Amino acid sequence: MSTVGKAISLLELFSVDEPELGLSDLARRSGFDKATTRRLLVALAGHGFVEQDTGTRHYRLGAGLSRLARIREARFPFLQTAVPLVRDLAALTVETVHLSEFGVDRLVTVHVEHPAWANRVNIDIGQLLPLHSTASGIAYLAFARDETVKACLTGSLDAFTAHTLIEAAAISRSMGEARERGYSICDQGYEEGVISVAAAIRGADGFALGTIAVAAPKARTTAAAIAERGLAVRTAAREVSMRLNGENLQILRRQA
Repeated sequence: MSTVGKAISLLELFSVDEPELGLSDLARRSGFDKATTRRLLVALAGHGFVEQDTGTRHYRLGAGLSRLARIREARFPFLQTAVPLVRDLAALTVETVHLSEFGVDRLVTVHVEHPAWANRVNIDIGQLLPLHSTASGIAYLAFARDETVKACLTGSLDAFTAHTLIEAAAISRSMGEARERGYSICDQGYEEGVISVAAAIRGADGFALGTIAVAAPKARTTAAAIAERGLAVRTAAREVSMRLNGENLQILRRQA
């Protein structure tokens, strides 16, 4: 692994549940020795990508990352465009709604709206979602580039539950169904007791950029609710796609 790769892998160890980590934890989880870990952290801190609490000596993500994220959002206003529609969808369904963008080989959760229910599906900002075992992933694959689909379906796939699709043929069928109806359905593929629907947010070229999904406990989800949420998430994803693509609306309309 290159030095850059090692530094990035340290950044990926932070999460909503663990926003601060000490040197020993970072070294242990990364598999690097303490000297290497410290050297990488000093370099990251020098660019504002991490910062150290003067009291605890723990590290946390720095403002340098926020700066880069804001620059990207200014050029490609994904959150600004999608979040209002995600909130509308959450109010309509009264279930967990989450927004994701594609990142390398998985989807990255960038926004979540949780309902007031005590019994709800909990998803964290920054959570990584596998492509083959989630409604979001299947919806994305249904409109992904061929090389992305091939990379996902080549080799062994993790089975997270007894319901996870791990055979390429079964996943391809699920992708075809999602493409046909405009949204995917995942019944306990990633987490027991959870059923989700999702739709792809697409670029002007027709390929997926990310997804919007509704996740709910299976115990209170009827077949009618699945269909209603599917149509709603399809409509929301299409509207986000239209707003993002501006002058290229006609391209998406022809491909819808």
